[in-house]
Amino acid sequence: MRTVKSGVLLASAISLLVLSACGGGKDKAAAAPTGKTEVTVNGAAITDGTIDLVAKQRDGSGRPATPESRQAIVDSLVLQTVVAQEAAKQGLDKTPEFVNQMEAIRLSALANAYVEDYVKKNPVTDDMLKAEYERIKSTTAGTEYKARHILVEKEAEAKAIIATLKKTPSAFEKLAKEKSKDAGSKPTGGDLGWFDPQRMVPEFSAALTKLEKGKFTEEPVKTQFGYHVILLEDSRPVQAPPMEAVKPQLSQQLMQQNVKKQLDTLKAAAKVEVVGGAASAPAAAASPASK
Repeated sequence: MRTVKSGVLLASAISLLVLSACGGGKDKAAAAPTGKTEVTVNGAAITDGTIDLVAKQRDGSGRPATPESRQAIVDSLVLQTVVAQEAAKQGLDKTPEFVNQMEAIRLSALANAYVEDYVKKNPVTDDMLKAEYERIKSTTAGTEYKARHILVEKEAEAKAIIATLKKTPSAFEKLAKEKSKDAGSKPTGGDLGWFDPQRMVPEFSAALTKLEKGKFTEEPVKTQFGYHVILLEDSRPVQAPPMEAVKPQLSQQLMQQNVKKQLDTLKAAAKVEVVGGAASAPAAAASPASK
């Protein structure tokens, strides 16, 4: 199962490692990286734990790194450590900008660690998935349609096609292949497959939903695209997809909802005091589209 990505995200592992290496291994307040030492740079250790972390953040699939990609990570970390050590020698790790950046990264990493731990301890269960699926299933309503159409530029062309269809209704597919200017459906005889009429422009939907099964529009339907002749082949109630088909999406959605609820609870319980006016955001200007 893919790890949930909430609004709290770990800062780039590369940036984190570069910054944490600035002490050159001499900062007694900083926790030493865990794992077996793979390489040392001027005495500072680069461990397999650090390499694994970078590999995981880069790939995201959970697959082990290849020897080639692992070596590229080591080379990158060696260079970063050398540069970071030089930055520390110049005192750049004592600047306000660096200290603030490190604090922001620390907060982000800790918050992300909390989210990761919460997800592990509070997995989405089968019962939760079934309940959510049934809830969505109960709200599924409406009708979907299977139709064909022929799109032409001129009204006269559409009327001529309708006249031909009145004589030979079975010619719809052939006429669509010959005359329709809809490149997407023309090769399949104007076939649009099954669709929700709300996906179509209003004029098309209104004409389609008035048709009886097997009937075509006896007047051209004008839309922004031209003139349509529409054939309704079938209709059916909208059906919810099988649970197995949507299970991964439902699981991810529930996980995200659970994490958000927990974070909102923590925030609501926190004592937040605004000191000074810097944190107060100015009132947003009204949108021209707002009523």
